[in-house]
Amino acid sequence: MHARPAGASETMDPRLNRRQEELIILVQREGFVAVEQAASHFDVTPQTIRRDLSTLCDAGLLRRYHGGVSLPSSVENLAYNARKGLLQAEKQRIAALVAEHIPDEASLFINLGTTNEDVARALMTHKGLRIITNNLNVALMLSNNPSFEVIVAGGLVRGRDHGVTGEATIELIRQFKVDFGIVGISGIDLDGTLLDFDFQEVRVAQAIIEHSRQVYLAADHSKIGRNALVRLGSLSRIGAWFTDRDPPEPLLAVLESAGTHLHVAD
Repeated sequence: MHARPAGASETMDPRLNRRQEELIILVQREGFVAVEQAASHFDVTPQTIRRDLSTLCDAGLLRRYHGGVSLPSSVENLAYNARKGLLQAEKQRIAALVAEHIPDEASLFINLGTTNEDVARALMTHKGLRIITNNLNVALMLSNNPSFEVIVAGGLVRGRDHGVTGEATIELIRQFKVDFGIVGISGIDLDGTLLDFDFQEVRVAQAIIEHSRQVYLAADHSKIGRNALVRLGSLSRIGAWFTDRDPPEPLLAVLESAGTHLHVAD
């Protein structure tokens, strides 16, 4: 279910400029963008836009169609290193804000995702945290703080991002009840539905939500309206959403109805 888009490479580390990042966001909002439409939107030549699109399609961030581009299909996620290169500054601001809401000596789950890895990095100056994670990148990073206790969930290790999933992962998570569960997501529908690409990853996230006293969602604005195949649940299961921009009005109404707190990183 978690197929790699054509042309994507797990080893590439694209250096996106601001226009390329905004081009991805435009495609996420519109669904399909023609070359001429994009050139007019950014007030550049079609040749310039074609070069941008070629870079983004080769990285697996967009998919070529006749006359324009769209997002990869709902059964495909972006390559891990491509996601790491997208909206880096925004993710770091979100991570810093999440870290401000985690006290020293707290217990927490941290699951998969590039934003959650930034959260782990932002937590490195804390003291006495007890962390359970199915993200080997997070575990290795946080184990460098001698005051932390880090527990790694067992299961199947994915080579593409060093995430751990499966029944053994879920069983270990169910043995704990922690102060905070920090989760990421691939897409947020305007009705508040949380969506992801990998069924096994979703089951792990659901277990984390069930066994956390407070649940924090770390997700930037590009996840809003993004299509994905697997339903995790609704925003009503989230205590607080940490993001980098105010969401659109329909989502604000959903947040208010669900009682989910919104924290926007400056």
